[in-house]
Amino acid sequence: MNVDSEELTDVTRRLRRAQGQIGGVIRMIEDGRECQDVLTQLAAVARALDRAGFKIIASGLCQCVLDEQAGREQAAAERARLEKLFLSLA
Repeated sequence: MNVDSEELTDVTRRLRRAQGQIGGVIRMIEDGRECQDVLTQLAAVARALDRAGFKIIASGLCQCVLDEQAGREQAAAERARLEKLFLSLA
């Protein structure tokens, strides 16, 4: 799957932010913070990871559609595979 480099930059930025949030959650647990605070941060991490995944899949789907229009043989199968991945994130 080919993903636009600008979109990859955005995905990488999102993943680095999530990585920092995970580190923060670990520190919160180690510091004995309240469960509600930890769960709020875990929910934020989950959303960040979901958005990064959606961005990658959306870009891949767009590329598959373009490839299919250009007559690429396996584009329809790739699009179906990415659609299945997309739905697994929901």
